[in-house]
Amino acid sequence: MVAYQLSLRFALAIALLTVLASKGSCQAVATPEKPTSVKPGINDSFLDPNLDVDDWVARFEVESREIFRARDKIVTLLKLTAGDVVADIGAGTGLFVEPFARAVGPTGQVLAIDIAPAFVERVSEIAKTKKLPNVTPVLGGEDNVRLPPESIDVAFICDTYHHFENPQASLASIQRALKHGGQLVVIDFERIPGVSREWTLGHVRAGKGTFRREIEQAGFEFVEEALFEELEENYFLRFRKP
Repeated sequence: MVAYQLSLRFALAIALLTVLASKGSCQAVATPEKPTSVKPGINDSFLDPNLDVDDWVARFEVESREIFRARDKIVTLLKLTAGDVVADIGAGTGLFVEPFARAVGPTGQVLAIDIAPAFVERVSEIAKTKKLPNVTPVLGGEDNVRLPPESIDVAFICDTYHHFENPQASLASIQRALKHGGQLVVIDFERIPGVSREWTLGHVRAGKGTFRREIEQAGFEFVEEALFEELEENYFLRFRKP
């Protein structure tokens, strides 16, 4: 809970700095309009103050979910090493928090970022219960991970990229946060008309090719697509920051 409170204070500090900066200007500056969402309403359930965490645990942390079954293989493919700082962007219920914490060791750090305060609080409880002092929950912005420049070695986005309503801004904030040579791993749903489930076609706005182009246009270099039998509905793309 302490880490959660610190995250909230960090977010408030950003807002305060923005206000102070605007007051220091001699000219009135119009507030920029919020960019048009590429998928309006997709995050409404996570921003709902009455979000039921247990309901999402029942959806996310079950054997019927492909990512849950493949989680050990995914952690292995990330090639995390002792001392790494990894940002789990869209950490949700905290499925990867403990394995990431074990992989980076006591000298590393796991920054579990989510836009849902209830998920951030759950991660805080996981860190406390599992005795994981190297885990820090972070309340992220809807289009900003709210991390210092060049502060992370790995950015991990699992089944979350399609939830970015302003992908350009979100990717820019991730680019700033990554160290040079750091890796960005994106796992998301294959969206292939006539092949993918109807749920996927309706929920996920675009396919792998579109998402890859967006990420490369944001300044990331494509490294590889890791293929392994545990993933059928999802794909695993690895990028790096030059």
